[in-house]
Amino acid sequence: MSERIRFSANSACNLYEVYKGGEMKTLTLPLKKKWFDMIKSGDKKEEYREQREYWIKRLLTCSEKYLDALWDKASVYPNSTEILNRDLKNLFRIKHFDTLVFTLGYPKADDTERRLEFKNPRIRIGTGKPEWGAEPGKMYFVITWEE
Repeated sequence: MSERIRFSANSACNLYEVYKGGEMKTLTLPLKKKWFDMIKSGDKKEEYREQREYWIKRLLTCSEKYLDALWDKASVYPNSTEILNRDLKNLFRIKHFDTLVFTLGYPKADDTERRLEFKNPRIRIGTGKPEWGAEPGKMYFVITWEE
């Protein structure tokens, strides 16, 4: 029996652009004052979340059915990373959110001064801008939105 190829959600996401999919809902992100004010003024156009287990679980979905098929393929083609790498992009999908809400800290639901709402957020995997809080060369979930 061949050894299964091991990979993490982190490595799979770093290798491939992933696409939106899944149910529509709101993504709420609490922010510190500096970043909230920059987004409110229009100076900051992206928000970043690290590729850690917490955010991977909240921003990605994993197709278990496809994972089983991928493992089957790994046992048939144990040395063919080209086939497996091509198929990894189908394993993880970025969840779709129809609304993005930034909050200044954790305000009460009716505190509109500490909430910013945007439509059609997009999430991708990539690097960010240091002036907007990203470490150079580090991969993040990059969240953008429509004005």
